[in-house]
Amino acid sequence: MPRANRYFVPGYAWHITHRCHKKEFLLKLARYRRSWMSWLFEAKKRYRLRVLNYMATPNHIHLLVLDSGERDVIPKSMQLISGRTAQEFNQRKKRKGAFWEDRYHATAVQTNHHLV
Repeated sequence: MPRANRYFVPGYAWHITHRCHKKEFLLKLARYRRSWMSWLFEAKKRYRLRVLNYMATPNHIHLLVLDSGERDVIPKSMQLISGRTAQEFNQRKKRKGAFWEDRYHATAVQTNHHLV
């Protein structure tokens, strides 16, 4: 069965979460979380991702971003961040396989009282 398409509505803030594979603590070391953050800031520069807030825990991440209305900013950014973080981790640990569990989850947040 094919995956459902994602739809990003311009003008909304988006709460994005992404969990490590099998709920493992793959981001348990600060250097792994710093690597994830460096790719977040690279996506911010490269695609003009508008980051309101972020948090990286040992087994998942949270992002609060604004959809600028430009095409595919959030999907391209998440592809860069998630892909490069997984590649670096797998190379460092000499392992293969999934780093992230399934696709990231994005929830629209109205930019008024709900956002606060």
